Amino acid sequence: MNRNKREKEYYSIDVGDSTFTVLKRYQNLRPIGSGAQGIVCSAYDHVLERNVAIKKLSRPFQNQTHAKRAYRELVLMKCVNHKNIIGLLHVFTPQKTLEEFQDVYLVMELMDANLCQVIQMELDHERLSYLLYQMLCGIKHLHAAGIIHRDLKPSNIVVKSDCTLKILDFGLARTAATGLLMTPYVVTRYYRAPEVILGMGYQANDCFCAPGSHMYVTCLSSEDIDQWNKVIEQLGTPSQEFMLKLNQSVRTYVENRPRYAGYSFEKLFPDVLFPADSDHNRLKASQARDLLSKMLVIDASKRISVDEALQHPYINVWFDPSEVEAPPPAITDKQLDEREHTVEEWKELIYKEVLDWEERTKNGVIRGQPASLGAAVSNDSHEPSTSSSSTNDVSSMSTDTDSSQEASAGPLGCCR
Repeated sequence: MNRNKREKEYYSIDVGDSTFTVLKRYQNLRPIGSGAQGIVCSAYDHVLERNVAIKKLSRPFQNQTHAKRAYRELVLMKCVNHKNIIGLLHVFTPQKTLEEFQDVYLVMELMDANLCQVIQMELDHERLSYLLYQMLCGIKHLHAAGIIHRDLKPSNIVVKSDCTLKILDFGLARTAATGLLMTPYVVTRYYRAPEVILGMGYQANDCFCAPGSHMYVTCLSSEDIDQWNKVIEQLGTPSQEFMLKLNQSVRTYVENRPRYAGYSFEKLFPDVLFPADSDHNRLKASQARDLLSKMLVIDASKRISVDEALQHPYINVWFDPSEVEAPPPAITDKQLDEREHTVEEWKELIYKEVLDWEERTKNGVIRGQPASLGAAVSNDSHEPSTSSSSTNDVSSMSTDTDSSQEASAGPLGCCR
């Protein structure tokens, strides 16, 4: 592209403490949040005529770890294609050459709230069940391609006002082809599965222990040891069969802890914690509690699988083969996690991915991409944002946003 023409397509604007240099199609930028992975703002896209979220990756080329994470996130987001996974709308850089290349912007859907906000609401069984069903569909889609998210938590799960749910943030994801013994330290502590706390490596349903704990978090702590103690206080000391799966040093520690009988799930989750049983459908507190009892199991080999959970009476009322059995994402880079490069080599790979995206687009619209991806819904849907600040729109991209930047979301609409 001609240098002068490209320069005319972009403009710079201060967003919070950062300067965004974006295409002129994106207007009315306002900050949403920031975190280790990047800075996010909302904007109105005059080409797609919708509100979007724009994420500026934080210093993607400062070291090999950041560069590899940025490459992984971009490649995986280009591959996934499911209604319960966040849709990538656009990727761009204002720099004109590889030598100048330093900024990467990801444009995604703008959602209404994240799960941190939603779980504070008074939700009935219908909505609880539907949200869990969608989480399971999204997780199944990722697992079908061997993608392990590794950082499922409420701020990485976002919801629209119509109760549609999506999973986001793949900066820490891995493909199972690399082997499942991966560092636990990237996983947000509060949502680590027991086997991750104990250094046993990842299982296919580690991510899956999370949906239960998103809705009913009981085991919070500041240190892994303290967290393990709280787990066994609630769920009981695991069996000797489980102990034998631990390495010797960890087993010695675990066996020397006081033994706990644990509590029944009726005591951990009494009826008063659940919505009232519905008169117009079959969903009941006893079913929700039964599902939790199968999710919150210390031994991963005995924990309910995603496929089994989708058949559970509390979930299968929503079962739709087109959602559950959707084609898995096709990962084009088969060496995604085995790759080791210098920062400059990662930079070149990412630059090629950005150029590849530009080649696939025409007038800002993605060629051949399903319309369901990126169906943004915000409080100002299809209308340009005019306010200079907002607390009702929550970005579709996780930034571990400060609570001061969040607000209570509006009531969720009816499920489908």
